[in-house]
Amino acid sequence: MDLNKLADALVPDENVKPLEEYEKLYPERALEKGAQVTRLAPSPTGFMHIGNLYVALANERIAHQSGGVFYLRIEDTDEKRKVEGAVEVIHKSLKYFGVKFDEGADLCGEYGPYYQRQRAEIYHAYAKELIRKGLAYPCFCTEEDLEKTRERQTENKLLPGYYGEFAKCRNLTEEEIYENLKAGKPYVIRLRSQGDVNVKHTFRDEVKGEITVTENNQDVVILKSDGIPTYHFAHAIDDHFMRTTLVIRGEEWLSSLPIHIELFKVLGFRLPKYGHNCSIQKIDGETRRKLSKRKDPEASLNYYREQGYHPEAVRTYMMTLLNSNFEEWLLKFPDKPIDEFKYSIGKMGKSGALFDILKLNDISKTYMSKLSETEMYDFLKGWADEFGTDEQKAYFADKEYLCKVLVLCMGIGGKKRRKDFVCAKQAVEMISYFFDDTFKPEYAYRFENDAVKEILQGFKAVYDYADDCSVWFEKVKAVAGENGFATDMKAYKANPENYPGNVSDVAEMLRIATTGLANTPDLWTIMQILGKDRTLARLEKAIENL
Repeated sequence: MDLNKLADALVPDENVKPLEEYEKLYPERALEKGAQVTRLAPSPTGFMHIGNLYVALANERIAHQSGGVFYLRIEDTDEKRKVEGAVEVIHKSLKYFGVKFDEGADLCGEYGPYYQRQRAEIYHAYAKELIRKGLAYPCFCTEEDLEKTRERQTENKLLPGYYGEFAKCRNLTEEEIYENLKAGKPYVIRLRSQGDVNVKHTFRDEVKGEITVTENNQDVVILKSDGIPTYHFAHAIDDHFMRTTLVIRGEEWLSSLPIHIELFKVLGFRLPKYGHNCSIQKIDGETRRKLSKRKDPEASLNYYREQGYHPEAVRTYMMTLLNSNFEEWLLKFPDKPIDEFKYSIGKMGKSGALFDILKLNDISKTYMSKLSETEMYDFLKGWADEFGTDEQKAYFADKEYLCKVLVLCMGIGGKKRRKDFVCAKQAVEMISYFFDDTFKPEYAYRFENDAVKEILQGFKAVYDYADDCSVWFEKVKAVAGENGFATDMKAYKANPENYPGNVSDVAEMLRIATTGLANTPDLWTIMQILGKDRTLARLEKAIENL
């Protein structure tokens, strides 16, 4: 069989260059010894999973700590899954969380193009070479043919796939091949596997350690009927010519590792190191399962942006999942930038990383509490500009006023910072009572309306905006005493049955009338921020609603 002629007939791309030209076009990178070249290679589906951030952070840390390169490659070989604007989503999502690429799709770089569909010429050159060597062949099987094969394998409890006796087109004669081509039958190009499933090797996985890998015997498709490569074939060629040294990817790719090992071998390329990280899981009732983009909103990176989690808080939490010793480092150096932590691939978990939204919330509260009022203002404003309602956007019109609100709500200047804010959405909702357009109280008092009315009217009559905190509180006590409420907490605790309540209950009534809430930061300060007119108007409104 004339394999050179067959290669030209099966892959009729006149643009392909001699293979050595591609080696010259994409030379070895000039990097220091030990520098790692890593990548993120998502499909442009428009959905960014939290697992993408997990893998991106691992690859970015490894590359940059070693003085290497971290790049973005778009694996767009599946046209059906492609979503318009998906690459922008990838860039926007990862940029928000501080993940920086050195080169890649829509960026600069000498190893592009970084979209696989734009690299068809290179794949064709190597497909032709494998055909010339007798290591690849055309397959004319229809989907119906393949389905029958799958049914037969299932019925007989055999290994699924296209191999051995099930590889119908593996040994077609030259005459049969050209007859099929002449008849216009569609075809794919398959690898002629040289492997034996009875042979096993020990493989060093950078995350899992030594694992056993069975040789590949599958004649996998390397070029689809439209001439576009499959992921298996494209990634091997791209990782070689982009000079990738280390691939960190999800453990779902472990089953494909034998195929990839064989592809690198038949292509004559040096195999990069591989590390297969465990999936991100969650506790669901009494079971543990993978985070699902269909079931779990927190599986999507958009969720964290829409809720307004601070990117540094999310990065910090992800590092607790990525390296087992990160939390110990963080306790020792709570104020250091997390990029100073020496990330180690060897300390990635070998079992599934357990996602805990409550732990993320705790980390987020701690991080948010350390911000200044102006930093918090800028962060909340950025969230509101993108995700807030028109009423919430209006909060930021008076920066001085809002910063006073934030100083109070964050406990800035006090003995201890408050940790009430988890994320921007929740924080903006928490401060809504400071603004008339979003002040919608329910007035849930614990006392009879008549008693509350007497208290509110009594306080309104003596309220003076000029009073300092101590004078203000003396007036609250006076109103309490006039209405039979205990002003001495010791006396109240000794004989609670002698009073309808105490001064704290009176303060709660005033708090609910002013803010609509039973629990808030310091009420005197709230009234100072609201101002005289707004405070009196709210007291009057509360009285009218009794």
